[in-house]
Amino acid sequence: MAVRAVVWDMDGTLLDSSVAVPAAFVTALARRGGPAVDAAQVIAAYPMGTAEVIMAHLAGRAVNDADMDEYYGELGRSAVEAYPGVAEVLSQLQARGLPIAVFTGASRRAASILLAAGGVTADVLIGGDQVRHPKPAADGLLLAAQRIGVPAADLAYIGDSPADMGAARAAGSHAAAAAWGHMYDAAVTADSVLTAPGQALALLD
Repeated sequence: MAVRAVVWDMDGTLLDSSVAVPAAFVTALARRGGPAVDAAQVIAAYPMGTAEVIMAHLAGRAVNDADMDEYYGELGRSAVEAYPGVAEVLSQLQARGLPIAVFTGASRRAASILLAAGGVTADVLIGGDQVRHPKPAADGLLLAAQRIGVPAADLAYIGDSPADMGAARAAGSHAAAAAWGHMYDAAVTADSVLTAPGQALALLD
């Protein structure tokens, strides 16, 4: 399969948000009178979907705008950085005339906040709230393929989590595991395993 473009997961792939995102949930819940939770509980809830879904699960109740404004406000105050090598590889992709495409399970609002904090500008950004079915369903990658203008079979999806690999397989895309990410599981099947962001370029060669 020839790879013509790459799509990136965000958390744990482009951005090292392994501390900031769970901390934002923990703090927002505490301020809104919710139960005490820890980072491990937050991370375990990631596959459930967007921040709104995760917050409701952790709070044990429906959430409202004030709850989410607390979370997003805290997220905006978080320190998040791109992983080493991300800026360089994205620059090289742009030099080749390729779009910077991101599909994340986070909401578009959260993704916009975090990507800006990490200094990453996406040409195509698809949040978990823009698709009907969350990862590991193929919805986000199929939408990315449509927006980029290439078949899903010609995409590589680079992500650190098992759900990312599942989404790539469901879409018929190349599943590239980001081994530097905090949710990487070596036992999960991938078409290729990358140990640094720059290795994404080799998928296109």
